[in-house]
Amino acid sequence: MRKFIIPLIILLVFSLASVVLAEVPAEVATWANMIKEKFDGATITCAFTSHPTTDAMQAMVDEFTELTGIKVRWDIIEEGLLRQKLLLEHEAKTGVYDVILIDAFNMAEYAPSGVALDLQPLLDNKEITPDWYDYADILPAYRDGIGTFNGVISGIPVAGETRYVGYRTDLFEKYGQKPPESMDDLLAMAKFFKGKEENLYGIGMRAQRGIHFASGWLTVMYQLGGQILDQKTWDVLLNDPKTVASLEYFVDLLNQGPPDIAVYTHEEAVSVFTSGRAAMWFDSTALTPWVIDPTKSAITDKVGFVPPPSGPAGAYGVLAGWNVGISSDVDAKRQEAAWAFIIWMTSKYKAKDYVKLGGTPVRESVYTDEELVAANWTFPIQLESLGRAANLVKDGMMWLPPHPKLMKVLEIAGSYGSDVLAGQISAKDAMDKAQAECVNIMAE
Repeated sequence: MRKFIIPLIILLVFSLASVVLAEVPAEVATWANMIKEKFDGATITCAFTSHPTTDAMQAMVDEFTELTGIKVRWDIIEEGLLRQKLLLEHEAKTGVYDVILIDAFNMAEYAPSGVALDLQPLLDNKEITPDWYDYADILPAYRDGIGTFNGVISGIPVAGETRYVGYRTDLFEKYGQKPPESMDDLLAMAKFFKGKEENLYGIGMRAQRGIHFASGWLTVMYQLGGQILDQKTWDVLLNDPKTVASLEYFVDLLNQGPPDIAVYTHEEAVSVFTSGRAAMWFDSTALTPWVIDPTKSAITDKVGFVPPPSGPAGAYGVLAGWNVGISSDVDAKRQEAAWAFIIWMTSKYKAKDYVKLGGTPVRESVYTDEELVAANWTFPIQLESLGRAANLVKDGMMWLPPHPKLMKVLEIAGSYGSDVLAGQISAKDAMDKAQAECVNIMAE
């Protein structure tokens, strides 16, 4: 009997594989077969962080492996540690990682230092970059804004984001309040709801010492007229009165949140909101899937969103996000295998599946897909928020100043800002100290 079972199992496995291949268009199957001939049995390693992008790609990886024969190993690293690890691995030239998840914050550092590979030659290679990939379908704001540095394509956008305000519709209706339209409204609402009910706080935001604090601060800075760097002269503007005032505002806003907000990354910030313990949340549109997913959120049926509130300087918003790139420390063959992974995960062909699995839309075809728009009612609000991000660009500024030393400046600014939140120093004194340190860094 056993001699019949083994062939039957082989036939069944072959049949299942054939079903998978039969489900894809002929041009996709042709590409997959070509990749499999070149890389069958290869293993690539992805250095990612916890994020809806990661969740979606992990859900898509089995089909990729089935079609291409390329196995994928995942190393999921905390966001701040990911940057440090990638820089250390690059310095040591270990070649441990193939595909890397790149925060737009780090693009100005990774690209010129060589951490991330220039992807243009791979994009131009028509053998491994098929027409159905359709790079041009990625929204220009993301493609040309967060995926490049000085015109060099070092990443493919996978989670382009702006930021907007999430709010508890049930609480706002219960107490007769309107969602915030201005920065004054935002602070007033945070103060109103803090302690309004047991274990309820006004807002959840990222504020962990260093980069996370700086990121949260930048969410409100431009609307209040502040800037970290002059993007024409690269002068440091940390102790400019408007920048100092924006820090005072941000600290006041954070003080309406939970007592442990000083350790919050984006994960803790969204968690305090989705658990129902914060009346508002001001963070990334890329995290929307976590907020509206009933398996992850307790407030799915009682949440609303509004674009970033305007301030005295204007109606501005965030333009940031995440890219996937390739480590420059691996050989050409592994680079092509890594690129095949990126092609599959970020293609126009797979974009709809990616978004259905919780990934963030970055392609025009997704934002205009009737089925997806019907399934995610936040898309129009996200696009309106992106419009406010575009206002910043129209005024000659990038939300993340494109300078190689940006991360060092943000680390210092965010560390001193954290001291202000802790009550250890005034905002003015903190920014005077940060100004002096960052002037020296920019002069090096």
